[in-house]
Amino acid sequence: MEEGESLYSPSNIMLMHHVTAALRAHALFTRDVDYIVKDGEVIIVDEHTGRTMQGRRLSDGLHQAVEAKEGVAIQNENQTLASITFQNYFRLYEKLAGMTGTADTEAFEFSSIYKLDTVVVPTNRPMIRKDMPDLVYMTEAEKIQAIIEDIRERTAKGQPVLVGTISIEKSEVVSNELTKAGIKHNVLNAKFHAKEADIVAQAGYPAAVTIATNMAGRGTDIMLGGSWQAEVAELENPTPE
Repeated sequence: MEEGESLYSPSNIMLMHHVTAALRAHALFTRDVDYIVKDGEVIIVDEHTGRTMQGRRLSDGLHQAVEAKEGVAIQNENQTLASITFQNYFRLYEKLAGMTGTADTEAFEFSSIYKLDTVVVPTNRPMIRKDMPDLVYMTEAEKIQAIIEDIRERTAKGQPVLVGTISIEKSEVVSNELTKAGIKHNVLNAKFHAKEADIVAQAGYPAAVTIATNMAGRGTDIMLGGSWQAEVAELENPTPE
């Protein structure tokens, strides 16, 4: 830019676009929260499921800005040729039906947009879950220390423990503290996506400790006592010492 020239002048529209993308990449996108870097590639992490979205890229030059921020190879931007909203896509079908554990909370949307009624299916067995009151701590360190003490108390009784975290970064913080405390555990996040089945199979074993993002949330069936299929697989293919 020449001296006295405005960044907002019409001739600098593209430059302004790149500057904005760079600022967003540095200020709004955090590594191991919004994305991970694996094998020299920036991979987006779904904020709702905690899973990586291989092949998906941020638009409007933002993905390239994140790649520049992380010092990896900058790839060409994808071009969207056509798009459609979920609502309009589902309206293309004459008949709609589905099942989900969260349908009742969205009953109004199903009714107003899709003209669908919502029915609550009773549980197969009586629900025995106990909802405890929230615990609030003044500092992060106090909270993690309380988590460690609670884990020690429960594993001493033989209870398996699942600790939920909001991001990969947070799961690694808790994992590091548990390692310092000498507590054996597994970590389930987008970095260990390939090991998900094995980690979930072990999560229900007596005194097992698992640190997870929301990958272990909806739709994950953790069998108390562990998975016998995993035990059989271990016997057939023992891990070398």
